[in-house]
Amino acid sequence: MKIAIIVPMEIEAEYYHKYFHSGHKEMFGSTIFEHFCVNHNDLYIGLSGIGKVQAAMNLASLLSNVDIDLIFMTGTAGSLQKQVHKEDLILADSFAYHDAHNTLAGDYVEGQIPGEPAQFELNSSERKEFAQFLQENNIEFKEGLIVTGDSFIGSEKQKDEIKQNFAHALGVEMEGAAFAQVAYHFEKPLIAVRAISDNGNQDANEDFDHFAQKVGAKAAKIICTYIEKMN
Repeated sequence: MKIAIIVPMEIEAEYYHKYFHSGHKEMFGSTIFEHFCVNHNDLYIGLSGIGKVQAAMNLASLLSNVDIDLIFMTGTAGSLQKQVHKEDLILADSFAYHDAHNTLAGDYVEGQIPGEPAQFELNSSERKEFAQFLQENNIEFKEGLIVTGDSFIGSEKQKDEIKQNFAHALGVEMEGAAFAQVAYHFEKPLIAVRAISDNGNQDANEDFDHFAQKVGAKAAKIICTYIEKMN
């Protein structure tokens, strides 16, 4: 099986580099993917870069050149709900763009790009198996919608504006919907695990680097353990 693991930033990828060694490096899009063989599976681990364009470009380049069977997206997100706390794990079941406003262009809903689904649903059998793995290993996680946009969310005002259109969204970040859109068009299963690094308020910038490294490693460790148990 060929598996892609993609994270936006180096501080979120540090655990993978400590865990896997002697990788062959290949350039896809604007980023380098390291190629490992683990338990008879081919792993491609790379940094997407920050934001929707970088995410879409680099994943699409990889999928255009390698017949990937499963995509893991991991990294961090900011919380949008009081019951979602720092270090919580979110297993996304859907993505939408919080900065896509096209309701005046036709019969579209907030977050929808014309010609695309209203939300990108992640309902593959691979995702269900991963959720079962988390449950069987007593790993606490929440499931729900995560929204994506090209802005770092660092104030209550920004959070409130997003929640006006996405009242039930659990988290906010800058790449996930773009990954989901690319995976949708390439017909590839996507498992998206985000760990909460900040509360998406005025303290977000102060908290981010420390918690991104910590919770990024938390998500990475779980994914590495899962992959090593795969046949």
